[in-house]
Amino acid sequence: MATGRTHRPATRSRGIPEATVARLPLYLRALTALSERSVPTVSSEELAAAAGVNSAKLRKDFSYLGSYGTRGVGYDVEYLVYQISRELGLTQDWPVVIVGIGNLGAALANYGGFASRGFRVAALIDADPAMAGKPVAGIPVQHTDDLERIIRDNGVSIGVIATPAGAAQQVCDRLVGAGVTSILNFAPTVLNVPDGVDVRKVDLSIELQILAFHEQRKAGEEAAADAGVAAAAARRESAEQGPDGDVPAVMPA
Repeated sequence: MATGRTHRPATRSRGIPEATVARLPLYLRALTALSERSVPTVSSEELAAAAGVNSAKLRKDFSYLGSYGTRGVGYDVEYLVYQISRELGLTQDWPVVIVGIGNLGAALANYGGFASRGFRVAALIDADPAMAGKPVAGIPVQHTDDLERIIRDNGVSIGVIATPAGAAQQVCDRLVGAGVTSILNFAPTVLNVPDGVDVRKVDLSIELQILAFHEQRKAGEEAAADAGVAAAAARRESAEQGPDGDVPAVMPA
């Protein structure tokens, strides 16, 4: 199997928009679930619903891959799994290093989803001398003093940073200097990298803050709706009463 250092995905050279690239893993996840259930074909509407997008956007995205499906039949699930996997570079082996083996780094090392998607955790690296040699997920932790050698020996082009914010930039600089060209950053800080280096940031606290915003907005809308109901009820009660607050007498027919 080829290694990640010598083969890179062709998404940019083929002119696939970044927004489409970001949705390809969603389609692949949905397709993999269908494949595991031995579903042979799927319509654009069914796949779009499973991936959480609209069907027109899905068909547009697949047109960039040269995949248009068959009218009345839909898309071949197994072929789409292969096609998207190939486009994302998942048909080859990508050795990955994780730097920072605290709680988060250890959890990432134990995550089984990496291997199933073609990402092999080649090394775990930490600055704490007490961590050196300790196995995490069956892999012995190595000290940061050996970072450059580890990158070189394992042909690594993808690095994961799970260090505290204060150490992240220095780790990033060393990774880039050693030849890493793609970084997944879990540290709560913005990294500065040279041209040609891709960084994807994952900040769980930011995602929670966004959810908090939506929860606050929903609570505000519910409060406004309750106030509106109360006001309407008050108006009805006022209309049913006389000018002095008494209920008007009913005139005989």
